[in-house]
Amino acid sequence: MAAALGFSPQLHAREVELPTIAVVGEGERAMAKQPGSVSRLSKQDLELAQPASTQDALKAVPGIVVREEEGYGFIPNIGMRGLNPNRSQKLLVLEDGVPVAPGLFLANESYYSPRIERMESIEVLKGAAGLRYGPTTIGGVINYKTKKPEEGVKVTGKAGTHGYRLLGLDAGGVTSSGDAVGGISLVTAEGDGFRHNGFKMNDVVLKGGMALGDRQWLSAKMSYYDNDINTSYVGLRPSEYRNDPSKNPAPHDHFLTNRTSFDLNHEWDIRPDVKLQTVAYWSQLERDYWRREVAASTAEGTTFKPCDGSVNCMVGRNRSFEMMGADSRLFVNFDGFGIRNEAELGVRLHRDKLSNQTVSSKTDPDARTGTLTGDDSQEADSVAFYGQNRFLLTETVATTLGLRIESYDQKRRNELTQASGQSSNTEVMPGLGVTWQLSPQAQLFAGAYKAFSPAMVATAISSSGQDQELDAERSNNVEVGIRGTVNRWQYEATAFQMDFSNQIVPQSESGGVGATVTNAGKTLHRGVETAVGFDFGQGWRLNANATYVPTARYNSQKVVSGVDRQGNRLPYAPELVANLGVSYRQGAFQGSVFAHHTSQQYVDPENTRTESVDGRRGLIPAYTTFNLSANYTLSKQVKFFGTVRNLFDKKYIASRNPDGIFPGAERNAEVGMSYKF
Repeated sequence: MAAALGFSPQLHAREVELPTIAVVGEGERAMAKQPGSVSRLSKQDLELAQPASTQDALKAVPGIVVREEEGYGFIPNIGMRGLNPNRSQKLLVLEDGVPVAPGLFLANESYYSPRIERMESIEVLKGAAGLRYGPTTIGGVINYKTKKPEEGVKVTGKAGTHGYRLLGLDAGGVTSSGDAVGGISLVTAEGDGFRHNGFKMNDVVLKGGMALGDRQWLSAKMSYYDNDINTSYVGLRPSEYRNDPSKNPAPHDHFLTNRTSFDLNHEWDIRPDVKLQTVAYWSQLERDYWRREVAASTAEGTTFKPCDGSVNCMVGRNRSFEMMGADSRLFVNFDGFGIRNEAELGVRLHRDKLSNQTVSSKTDPDARTGTLTGDDSQEADSVAFYGQNRFLLTETVATTLGLRIESYDQKRRNELTQASGQSSNTEVMPGLGVTWQLSPQAQLFAGAYKAFSPAMVATAISSSGQDQELDAERSNNVEVGIRGTVNRWQYEATAFQMDFSNQIVPQSESGGVGATVTNAGKTLHRGVETAVGFDFGQGWRLNANATYVPTARYNSQKVVSGVDRQGNRLPYAPELVANLGVSYRQGAFQGSVFAHHTSQQYVDPENTRTESVDGRRGLIPAYTTFNLSANYTLSKQVKFFGTVRNLFDKKYIASRNPDGIFPGAERNAEVGMSYKF
């Protein structure tokens, strides 16, 4: 397939590939066109690191901060450049160019993450070029690229600590003419969990495509995922964390996820300099969270309400999402204004639906049904128009102008009281980017753009149906950087600023659940990202990166509940995140040691340093962990691999949720092998 920002000069000679929308594209040329910071984890990078999840893989990317929850990345919490990682709400996550979050304009919360086992590579894009996608590109865009079907059959098996075991199957075929390809990827896994929070997960992907003549290609992908995790929002008290960090404080709580999706891609090379790409997508996600109701939380631990018929003891907060849309992009290379131009024009239609129900039981501690006590439905419709033009001013200087217009309507209805309401917003987001190839070894890039994140429906429209007249969260983003290659060195350094003009905060003094909210609050993020790679020769290589965010603060007098937090640091915005990896490849063997460091973090707007009795507040100390991985290719058919994460068994706090301490995953190991028929 032609890269998203370029074209193949030989339309009739290339083999059939599956069309998909690429955020960055393949090769150094595609990366050099981006007027912003770019990172890419290749197939070889993923094979070497053997990450536990897509979230785990992203720890190696500059600018990324990850907040662990259940240890396997099933419920992803990914932040970027000082933005809170809670449910990955401040960035756009895609799979093959299609949104992953179940409700972009309802609540951009990630209750599901695609499995790393199905991924070919990962693209991360920041800067003005992200306007081609949306919404919620404040932090950046992450695009997971799934594996292409290959001819043959490969079986993969893994086993590890905490009862972990996985079985995978990849099978594919190509027609004798070479103009059609298809395959299946299947993964089933289960384990006891790092905190006795066991899980059972299945993931199936069917993917295929074909050429339609010499200039058109069609591909389709269908996926199914289900997972039952014995996890909870209930965390540990400080004494529990000190005595037994592996304890599961809520053994009856379960997080059940079921997702089905379908994507259809079409690519048409109309002329050598004109191409049209279109993707239609649909997904449905069921997210049921069954939680034992808390009676009391003390320093000694959490006690739960009895299931004796007197009160609601088990509550299901069950959500059903449906998402659908179509995204079409026209790429045109042309001569105009006396220079060469590369233009992209597009339109996207998108719809979200949500059924949010609360179901309660008074007698069954393992209930999956009960009395309906809450029933809230939400809808959102959006249309987006976007365009950008890259002006090739000289052989070394190019500038990119972009504009995105996003219009969306949100509706909410209380199905029990029949109260309903709606809200409408339109956002206009311009962007400007520049690249300047100073020399073959160095390229300067810079960009400025306006970014936004839509207000959540539950916030924009009250439960009584009142339009709160909330604007979207907005920021003005600027970055300047340099990247290149010098002999055996590769490098990139970027300075960035995100200046939020608006955050949505509680208006009342209490600021509690259901409080009226208002447009208020400014935040400011400033920092530097750096990444270097050095090839020592004879198989040895070093990769290192660091993200330094000295400024991530509340920047106005009224921020939360009318209390002045001006100047305080934002929650979950570590000042420094750094990674260092050393790898060795020789013949059939390759191995690596990877170190990850996260500096101390605050967890509340008040910047509380002293740990509270219940563990919900207090500074999270800095921590450093090490991973060791290796693999050996015995033959074309057989490969062995293994990894040890948190090699020195570092005990650390990953997060302090509203219900207590969540520890990081203790030392764990996996070994496995694959056999290809």
